[in-house]
Amino acid sequence: MALRAAAVAAQPSSRSLWRLLSSRSAYPPSATAAAFAPQAVEPKSSLFVSGLNKRTTSERLLQEFSKFGKVVRTRVMIDREGCSKGYGFVQYATIEEAAKGIESMNGKFLDGWIIFVEYAKSIPEPTQQSHRYLRQ
Repeated sequence: MALRAAAVAAQPSSRSLWRLLSSRSAYPPSATAAAFAPQAVEPKSSLFVSGLNKRTTSERLLQEFSKFGKVVRTRVMIDREGCSKGYGFVQYATIEEAAKGIESMNGKFLDGWIIFVEYAKSIPEPTQQSHRYLRQ
């Protein structure tokens, strides 16, 4: 009886065996998974600012970010009703000023909300392959 109990205890339960088998895929990651993997963004003079208060305006962004360099343009994105979507863009004259803006404002409070600042990502150019899927 003791041997049988020891043998049963040594064997994995069907539930743990199921977890083991279902947690690993036999297939390699698809090519689309690599396309959505986080990629390093090259430094540029445009910044993406997220986590904005719904009442934060472009003028307020200009006021706060101009402390770190010459701001060329600011824009808070709004919806059809005119309310802020909670993110915006700040463009500096130089990359060095943009780096100062990220360093100084990332994770800081603006209008009572914590904001996150990073280099803006470029929108990828459409390829011939993507056009092919759109036509079908």
